[in-house]
Amino acid sequence: MNETTGSSARGTRIRWLAVVAAIAALAVVGIAALLTSIVQRQQEARNPFQLVVTLSDSIDDPAVWGKNFPLQYDDYRRTVDQVRTRHGGSEAEPRVPDEVDPRSVVAQSRLREDPRLKELWAGYAFATDFREERGHAYMLADQEFTERQRVTQQPGTCLHCHASMVLPYRRAGNGDLIRGFETINPMPYAEARRLVRHPVACIDCHDPDGMQLRVTRPGFIEGMRTLKAGQGVRDYDVNRDATRQEMRTFVCGQCHVEYYFQGPEKRLVYPWSKGLSADSILAHHDSTGHRDWVHAVSGAPVLKAQHPEFELYNQGIHARSGVACADCHMPYKRAGAMKISDHHVRSPMLNVNRACQTCHRWTEDELRERVEVIQDRTFEMRNMAIDAVLQLTRDIAAQVARDSAVAAVRTARDYQRKAQFLTDFIEAENSMGFHADQEAARILARAIDYARRGQLAIRGQEPPPLTRPGAP
Repeated sequence: MNETTGSSARGTRIRWLAVVAAIAALAVVGIAALLTSIVQRQQEARNPFQLVVTLSDSIDDPAVWGKNFPLQYDDYRRTVDQVRTRHGGSEAEPRVPDEVDPRSVVAQSRLREDPRLKELWAGYAFATDFREERGHAYMLADQEFTERQRVTQQPGTCLHCHASMVLPYRRAGNGDLIRGFETINPMPYAEARRLVRHPVACIDCHDPDGMQLRVTRPGFIEGMRTLKAGQGVRDYDVNRDATRQEMRTFVCGQCHVEYYFQGPEKRLVYPWSKGLSADSILAHHDSTGHRDWVHAVSGAPVLKAQHPEFELYNQGIHARSGVACADCHMPYKRAGAMKISDHHVRSPMLNVNRACQTCHRWTEDELRERVEVIQDRTFEMRNMAIDAVLQLTRDIAAQVARDSAVAAVRTARDYQRKAQFLTDFIEAENSMGFHADQEAARILARAIDYARRGQLAIRGQEPPPLTRPGAP
């Protein structure tokens, strides 16, 4: 090897050593950056929020809570979205604001989509105005400015589930939540409305000291005590006795329920003395003799179901499997190193990946199709049930025109009461049967059967025995 060749080889080795050194240096820098990032993420995970303000039960403004929990607050603010799914939600429908109603955007009218509902609810305020559901951001304004407020005198009880009520109840009750509830219930709605500032807010579901979930609605607190008493559990306190997973359903269930106003004091009551099923609730109403109004076509003392998502969910496979409302409607998500519950509360069909695929290992299209098949079938049965109830009301009206004194009219009206409530139970429930599909089908089948029995009674025929022992 000559001198020139040796010098060239040494130069090549030096260059390779330099390259290796540079790569090693970059690797060290990269590893250091990675370790720094890991430490930062671990620190973020250990400190999920930064204390900016001191929260207390005297603060109901969600924007203030959002200073400590900006990620959750950003999600909460997104409930202004209006996105329609196949059987729920709404697209923005523009309207011209006026002195009575300042809203420039509303949801679609369900009465325009299905005019039969006007006849179903003839004589009741819902026959005047009933719209598609919107997000939590609209829950107070949509109640305040519905035309139902102008055709009937609604009480302060209505605010129980449409506003942030912790502070108003405590102020009205001198610190006592239940006493404040009892004070506000009988107030005229317009008077009670002046006591509240926000739709449902952080304070309604979270304890400000440690952010633990809590139930703040007196109606649910009392309803659960009544339900548990019927099951042999005495003095049940939902905030003391419920598990954390149960609370992830109860904080939603405190408002998404069936209810009625009891007596002149307009006390909000959840009709759970006999259980949570639609038949049990109907049996409760029959035992008290409660009626919401007298049907304008048939003269029957009928009931209006509200939004019994909690009750129907409890009859379904998800409840049986321990899946909470929040698991699907507020699923966990990653935000940096943190795992948080998505406070953009919405239909799981708008969030299939996190809401459904955590448990169900099929494609989004497959899961969405499965849900829509259930809902389409329920919708078809719902339509048949509405037609059956309306035909019965017309038959009753025709019989009354001939002879209102016959006993058959009273029997037929009782069947209408049952058929109408069960039909409306599914119509008012916002999952179109998905929360418990087989139960929804059974309820609608029972409603159709009650309507048929009412028509037999009008004709003087004795209906056959009920096929399910013990059914009301």
